Amino acid sequence: MSEVQIWSEVGVDVQSVAATPIPITAISKANPAVATAATHTFIVGDIVLLRVKGFSDLDYAVVRVKAISAGVSFTLDDIDTSGFLGTFISGTASKITFGVSAATFTDVTPSGGEADKVAIRTIHTKRDYNLPGNETPLAYAFGSLWDIADPALLALKAASRGRQVVAIRFRFLDGTVVLFAGIPSTNLAPGGAAGAAVTTPVSIDVRGWLQAYPGA
Repeated sequence: MSEVQIWSEVGVDVQSVAATPIPITAISKANPAVATAATHTFIVGDIVLLRVKGFSDLDYAVVRVKAISAGVSFTLDDIDTSGFLGTFISGTASKITFGVSAATFTDVTPSGGEADKVAIRTIHTKRDYNLPGNETPLAYAFGSLWDIADPALLALKAASRGRQVVAIRFRFLDGTVVLFAGIPSTNLAPGGAAGAAVTTPVSIDVRGWLQAYPGA
Protein backbone atom coordinates (compact mmCIF):
# COMPACT_ATOMS: atom_id res chain seq x y z
CA MET A 1 0.00 0.00 0.00
CA SER A 2 1.29 3.46 -0.90
CA GLU A 3 1.54 6.26 1.61
CA VAL A 4 -1.75 7.78 2.75
CA GLN A 5 -2.20 11.22 1.24
CA ILE A 6 -2.99 14.13 3.56
CA TRP A 7 -4.63 17.41 2.62
CA SER A 8 -1.69 19.39 3.97
CA GLU A 9 0.89 21.40 2.04
CA VAL A 10 -0.99 20.63 -1.17
CA GLY A 11 -0.52 22.97 -4.09
CA VAL A 12 -3.57 23.94 -6.13
CA ASP A 13 -2.50 25.58 -9.37
CA VAL A 14 -4.76 27.41 -11.81
CA GLN A 15 -4.16 27.87 -15.52
CA SER A 16 -2.90 31.34 -16.38
CA VAL A 17 -2.16 30.78 -20.09
CA ALA A 18 -3.36 28.30 -22.71
CA ALA A 19 -1.17 28.48 -25.80
CA THR A 20 -2.57 28.54 -29.32
CA PRO A 21 -4.03 25.08 -30.07
CA ILE A 22 -1.87 22.80 -32.22
CA PRO A 23 -3.78 20.59 -34.70
CA ILE A 24 -3.72 16.84 -34.06
CA THR A 25 -4.23 14.71 -37.18
CA ALA A 26 -4.25 11.26 -35.53
CA ILE A 27 -4.21 9.51 -32.16
CA SER A 28 -3.17 5.89 -32.04
CA LYS A 29 -5.11 3.14 -30.29
CA ALA A 30 -2.22 2.09 -28.07
CA ASN A 31 -0.79 2.14 -24.56
CA PRO A 32 0.48 4.78 -24.29
CA ALA A 33 -1.32 6.71 -27.02
CA VAL A 34 0.67 8.72 -29.56
CA ALA A 35 -0.73 11.93 -31.06
CA THR A 36 0.41 13.00 -34.51
CA ALA A 37 0.91 16.77 -34.66
CA ALA A 38 3.32 18.01 -37.32
CA THR A 39 3.58 21.57 -35.97
CA HIS A 40 4.04 20.81 -32.28
CA THR A 41 6.95 22.20 -30.27
CA PHE A 42 6.19 20.37 -27.00
CA ILE A 43 8.91 19.03 -24.77
CA VAL A 44 8.83 16.12 -22.33
CA GLY A 45 6.94 17.11 -19.17
CA ASP A 46 4.72 19.73 -20.80
CA ILE A 47 1.08 19.74 -19.71
CA VAL A 48 -1.44 19.97 -22.53
CA LEU A 49 -5.21 20.35 -22.78
CA LEU A 50 -6.74 18.11 -25.44
CA ARG A 51 -9.85 18.79 -27.48
CA VAL A 52 -10.80 15.68 -29.39
CA LYS A 53 -13.60 14.55 -31.69
CA GLY A 54 -14.11 10.82 -32.18
CA PHE A 55 -12.45 9.74 -28.91
CA SER A 56 -14.86 11.41 -26.51
CA ASP A 57 -13.01 10.16 -23.42
CA LEU A 58 -10.04 12.33 -24.36
CA ASP A 59 -12.02 15.51 -24.92
CA TYR A 60 -10.96 18.11 -22.31
CA ALA A 61 -8.35 15.74 -20.86
CA VAL A 62 -5.32 17.44 -19.30
CA VAL A 63 -2.29 15.21 -19.76
CA ARG A 64 1.49 15.17 -19.54
CA VAL A 65 3.77 14.75 -22.53
CA LYS A 66 5.84 11.58 -22.00
CA ALA A 67 7.97 11.56 -25.14
CA ILE A 68 8.28 13.47 -28.40
CA SER A 69 9.30 13.08 -31.99
CA ALA A 70 10.06 16.68 -32.91
CA GLY A 71 7.73 18.02 -35.54
CA VAL A 72 6.01 14.66 -35.87
CA SER A 73 4.22 13.40 -32.74
CA PHE A 74 4.08 13.32 -28.96
CA THR A 75 3.23 10.54 -26.51
CA LEU A 76 0.44 10.97 -23.95
CA ASP A 77 1.74 9.89 -20.56
CA ASP A 78 -0.26 7.02 -19.01
CA ILE A 79 -3.08 7.31 -21.55
CA ASP A 80 -4.29 3.92 -22.80
CA THR A 81 -6.53 4.18 -25.86
CA SER A 82 -6.16 0.55 -26.94
CA GLY A 83 -9.72 -0.27 -25.90
CA PHE A 84 -11.35 2.90 -27.20
CA LEU A 85 -14.41 2.57 -29.39
CA GLY A 86 -15.03 4.83 -32.34
CA THR A 87 -12.59 6.49 -34.70
CA PHE A 88 -10.47 9.58 -34.19
CA ILE A 89 -11.80 12.48 -36.28
CA SER A 90 -9.87 15.60 -35.29
CA GLY A 91 -8.30 17.31 -32.32
CA THR A 92 -6.04 19.96 -30.89
CA ALA A 93 -3.55 20.27 -28.03
CA SER A 94 -2.79 23.47 -26.10
CA LYS A 95 0.21 23.82 -23.81
CA ILE A 96 -0.94 24.92 -20.36
CA THR A 97 0.96 27.29 -18.08
CA PHE A 98 0.00 27.18 -14.40
CA GLY A 99 0.97 30.70 -13.42
CA VAL A 100 -1.03 31.16 -10.21
CA SER A 101 -1.48 29.03 -7.10
CA ALA A 102 -4.23 29.14 -4.50
CA ALA A 103 -3.37 30.07 -0.92
CA THR A 104 -6.89 30.27 0.54
CA PHE A 105 -8.61 26.88 0.18
CA THR A 106 -9.73 25.26 3.43
CA ASP A 107 -11.54 22.15 2.21
CA VAL A 108 -12.11 20.15 -0.98
CA THR A 109 -15.22 18.10 -1.73
CA PRO A 110 -15.81 16.16 -4.97
CA SER A 111 -19.28 15.02 -5.97
CA GLY A 112 -20.69 13.03 -8.85
CA GLY A 113 -18.72 11.09 -11.42
CA GLU A 114 -20.44 7.77 -10.69
CA ALA A 115 -22.37 5.85 -13.32
CA ASP A 116 -26.13 6.18 -13.24
CA LYS A 117 -28.00 2.93 -12.61
CA VAL A 118 -30.26 1.91 -15.47
CA ALA A 119 -32.99 -0.47 -14.27
CA ILE A 120 -33.73 -3.32 -16.67
CA ARG A 121 -37.15 -5.00 -16.49
CA THR A 122 -38.62 -7.48 -18.94
CA ILE A 123 -41.79 -9.52 -19.09
CA HIS A 124 -39.72 -12.71 -18.98
CA THR A 125 -38.31 -12.68 -15.44
CA LYS A 126 -39.46 -11.66 -11.98
CA ARG A 127 -36.14 -10.09 -11.03
CA ASP A 128 -34.99 -6.69 -12.29
CA TYR A 129 -31.34 -5.79 -12.55
CA ASN A 130 -29.23 -2.68 -13.04
CA LEU A 131 -26.74 -1.80 -15.73
CA PRO A 132 -24.31 1.12 -15.53
CA GLY A 133 -25.43 4.13 -17.54
CA ASN A 134 -23.85 7.49 -18.22
CA GLU A 135 -21.55 8.99 -15.62
CA THR A 136 -23.06 11.81 -13.59
CA PRO A 137 -21.34 15.22 -13.81
CA LEU A 138 -18.25 15.52 -11.61
CA ALA A 139 -17.80 18.72 -9.64
CA TYR A 140 -15.47 20.07 -6.97
CA ALA A 141 -16.60 22.38 -4.17
CA PHE A 142 -13.95 24.35 -2.29
CA GLY A 143 -14.24 26.25 0.94
CA SER A 144 -12.00 29.29 0.74
CA LEU A 145 -10.89 32.20 2.84
CA TRP A 146 -12.11 35.46 1.35
CA ASP A 147 -9.17 37.31 -0.18
CA ILE A 148 -10.10 39.63 -3.03
CA ALA A 149 -6.42 40.07 -3.96
CA ASP A 150 -5.57 36.35 -4.22
CA PRO A 151 -4.37 35.73 -7.82
CA ALA A 152 -5.88 32.25 -8.05
CA LEU A 153 -9.28 33.39 -6.82
CA LEU A 154 -9.19 36.29 -9.28
CA ALA A 155 -8.31 33.92 -12.14
CA LEU A 156 -11.18 31.61 -11.18
CA LYS A 157 -13.58 34.54 -10.93
CA ALA A 158 -12.56 35.79 -14.39
CA ALA A 159 -13.06 32.32 -15.89
CA SER A 160 -16.40 32.05 -14.09
CA ARG A 161 -17.64 35.29 -15.60
CA GLY A 162 -16.48 34.24 -19.06
CA ARG A 163 -17.74 30.66 -18.66
CA GLN A 164 -14.28 29.52 -19.70
CA VAL A 165 -12.74 26.09 -19.23
CA VAL A 166 -9.48 26.25 -17.28
CA ALA A 167 -6.98 23.59 -16.26
CA ILE A 168 -6.38 22.80 -12.57
CA ARG A 169 -3.50 20.94 -10.94
CA PHE A 170 -3.28 19.40 -7.46
CA ARG A 171 0.31 18.82 -6.26
CA PHE A 172 0.84 16.54 -3.26
CA LEU A 173 3.96 16.41 -1.09
CA ASP A 174 5.21 13.12 -2.55
CA GLY A 175 5.02 14.50 -6.09
CA THR A 176 1.66 12.98 -6.97
CA VAL A 177 -0.18 15.22 -9.43
CA VAL A 178 -3.88 15.34 -10.36
CA LEU A 179 -4.90 17.20 -13.53
CA PHE A 180 -8.33 18.17 -14.82
CA ALA A 181 -10.18 20.93 -16.64
CA GLY A 182 -13.46 22.57 -15.76
CA ILE A 183 -15.59 25.67 -15.62
CA PRO A 184 -15.27 27.56 -12.31
CA SER A 185 -18.15 29.25 -10.54
CA THR A 186 -17.47 31.99 -8.00
CA ASN A 187 -18.27 35.64 -7.48
CA LEU A 188 -16.11 36.03 -4.36
CA ALA A 189 -19.14 36.89 -2.24
CA PRO A 190 -18.07 37.03 1.44
CA GLY A 191 -19.77 34.79 3.99
CA GLY A 192 -19.26 33.15 7.35
CA ALA A 193 -20.37 33.33 10.98
CA ALA A 194 -19.91 35.85 13.77
CA GLY A 195 -16.35 35.87 15.08
CA ALA A 196 -15.14 33.45 12.37
CA ALA A 197 -12.97 33.94 9.30
CA VAL A 198 -14.69 35.45 6.28
CA THR A 199 -15.08 32.77 3.60
CA THR A 200 -16.30 32.45 0.03
CA PRO A 201 -17.48 29.39 -1.95
CA VAL A 202 -15.78 28.18 -5.12
CA SER A 203 -16.92 25.32 -7.35
CA ILE A 204 -15.60 23.79 -10.55
CA ASP A 205 -17.72 21.71 -12.93
CA VAL A 206 -15.27 19.23 -14.40
CA ARG A 207 -15.10 18.56 -18.13
CA GLY A 208 -13.36 15.40 -19.28
CA TRP A 209 -11.68 12.99 -16.90
CA LEU A 210 -9.26 13.37 -14.02
CA GLN A 211 -5.71 12.27 -14.77
CA ALA A 212 -3.44 11.33 -11.87
CA TYR A 213 0.31 10.76 -11.99
CA PRO A 214 1.99 9.07 -9.02
CA GLY A 215 4.89 10.69 -7.20
CA ALA A 216 8.10 9.19 -5.93
